[in-house]
Formats: sequence, C-alpha cells, structure tokens
Amino acid sequence: MKDDQFLSVNPVSTAGVWSVDADAPLQSVLDRPDTPPLLRQALTGVLSWQTRNRTPVGRTLTSPRLAPQWVAALLALEATVTVEGDEGPADVPLEPLVERKAQGAVSALHVSLAGPGQRWGEARVARTPADEPIVAAVAVVEMGGDVVRQARVALTGVWSEPARLAEASDRLVGGPLDQPSIRAVAGAVEGEVAPEGDFLGSEEYRRAMAGVLTRRALEECLRQEVDNE
Repeated sequence: MKDDQFLSVNPVSTAGVWSVDADAPLQSVLDRPDTPPLLRQALTGVLSWQTRNRTPVGRTLTSPRLAPQWVAALLALEATVTVEGDEGPADVPLEPLVERKAQGAVSALHVSLAGPGQRWGEARVARTPADEPIVAAVAVVEMGGDVVRQARVALTGVWSEPARLAEASDRLVGGPLDQPSIRAVAGAVEGEVAPEGDFLGSEEYRRAMAGVLTRRALEECLRQEVDNE
C-alpha cells in the first residue's frame, strides 16, 4: 500500500486542517511529517510498530481501548470526524462518537492546526516507560493574550471510559493560566473522576494521580506560554 494513499483529505496548506483517512494505519500517521506533535507523542513509546501497522485510525475511534492515550490527545485537540450517513457525509465532533452517543461509519479524522496561542502538555504514570499508563492526562490550552480562551483536559484510567474530557478544565476559561488556577482545576478534576481500582492502582491512587497529572500537564502548557513570550 503506497504512502500517498494516506495524504490529507483536506490539504493542510489551504484548509488549515490536518486530516487522515479512517482506513490509514496508525504507523502512517506517525510517518507523516505534518502530524501534530501531540499526536506524534501519543503514538510513540507504548504502541509497538506492529500494533501501529495493523491498527487503522478508524478502529481506534470506535474502540478507544486500543489506544486510549491517542484518543485522549484527539479529544484534547477537539478533533472531528467525517461520518457517512444516509444523507451523505457530515463532520461531527469526536467526543460523542467515543462516548457512543453518535453512530455512523467514520471515513476521516480531522484536527485543526495549532494557532500561535495554543499550548499543550502531557503527563502519565506507569510501571515502566514501555507499559500502558495507569493514569494519563493530556491538556490543550488556547490563549488569547494573557487570558485562556479554551482549555481541554482529557484523562485515561480514571473513568469507566478509556478516555474522557474533564469538565473542570472549563474553570480556566476567561482567566489567566497561572499556578493558582492550575491547582484549582487539578483539585476539581480529582473530585470529578470516578476511577475503579485494580491490581495496577487502587481507586484512591488513581484519583490522586488524576489531580497530580492534570497539574503537571497544565504546568507544561504554562511553561510553553512563558517560553513563547
């Protein structure tokens, strides 16, 4: 199968959107030079190249347990999907598809390219760097000057769903991205999650890590903002 079969269905240079066919294997996403850095990081480390080669993008969206960190990154980036319906193709948010609140055959995945005000951070805890994270947090913050315009934090390992957005990140919108606001959101996330304990981590451990990792991911966003000043 040739690499040119996995080029964007929407040209990045004209649409400002990174896109990939649902049938494309994850490895082809990693091989593309225009893949957003956050998505590239989500596909490395844990997933083997064999898994990336045999797993198509669309399958990970309808079965997010296959690659929860990848799905969490997509949720944090506010990805959309093209769904083929009876009335033709339609672009819809990824979130309801992952939550099984929407149905349809997915034909493409889309992510808006980062603007100058976008920051992102990721944090995880695992037994070893090569193991699936016990808990992970992915944060994407969009700044408008000194004010947060949009903030999305997605977590894995702390809900019955493989990956889910935290509502607490909305608290950042309209204010500064600073240590007090980050700590407040991390505390709210810790109270919002509903983890189930297992041999990798108790309910209490996973809940505590949700707060800690949210704080670390948002602090990475804060460091990027300071570095870009």
